Parts: sequence; C-alpha cells; structure tokens
Amino acid sequence: MRNVSLRFRNAIYAQETDEVPIALLTVTHESLSIPIYISSDPTTRLSDEPLLYGTESRGNQYIYLPFEFTLPDDASDSPPRVQLTMDNIDRTLVAMLRSFVTPPTLKMEIILASDPDLVEITVPVLDMSDATIDDHAISTTLVADPLINEPHPAGQFTPGSFPGLF
Repeated sequence: MRNVSLRFRNAIYAQETDEVPIALLTVTHESLSIPIYISSDPTTRLSDEPLLYGTESRGNQYIYLPFEFTLPDDASDSPPRVQLTMDNIDRTLVAMLRSFVTPPTLKMEIILASDPDLVEITVPVLDMSDATIDDHAISTTLVADPLINEPHPAGQFTPGSFPGLF
C-alpha cells in the first residue's frame, strides 16, 4: 500500500478533477555531469530563449518531453518493471542513448501540479535494460537492480548442505 496525500487520493478517485498528476523522470549516468530532468507536463514556461516548457519541483527544472509509461505492480514475487515510451522529437536524445556504454538509471516520481514540491509516489531507481528507437518513438524497458532479484539467503539449509544442523 502506498502512502499518498488525501488530495492525491481524491483527485485519482474523482470522476472529474482540476488536479493534474505529473510524472517526473530523473536520468543519471556516470558519463553525465548533471542529471537529465524530464516532465510529462508543460506546467509552466521555463525559458523564453530557447522556448522551453516544463515543471519546477524542489528547485529542479524538469523539461517537458511527452512520454507514456506503465507503473510497476506492487507484487513482491516479481521485480518492478516499467515500460516507457517517449516521443522521438529531438535526435540529440538518440545520440545520447547510443553513447552510453552502461545502462543509465531512472528515478520516476509522481506529483500534482497544484503542489509540485510534494512527491506523492516514488518508484525505486530502475536501470534501462533495452531501448527500441524508430522515427517517431523511443521505447525502453526499465527494470530493478538485478541484485534485488538474487535469492536471500543464497543457500538452503538442507541436510545435504548443512548436516551438522540436523
């Protein structure tokens, strides 16, 4: 169960609402000097030259780039997996993705436009596992750190493995 504000719950369950949920992405990689901040909503004008729209949250400016995603399940028996699709409107993003030798990591957060500094939902940091690029879209699969998927404890306490216990 997620802990979200009453305002967020009311907005999500309402048949009609003035609240706008916004997804924020923070992309980090060892080859980037600063993270890339991306917003799913053109909330405000961030600059006039060049003309940029986006969302300001907690002192960071998230640049608007249309994208769609599926939130991961809260199931404990499978690792979180997000399918992310972005519009391929700027070829610099493609060049940047192709330049990465190791997968970048992405943190996804959900906020409301009425209170952009309050993070309602945070998805654990995910690694980009693959990317499919075509003329119109970039589709990626984001997965949890593979270390999370390792069984714990690694061995099983069986008579064959630990005869002294039995």
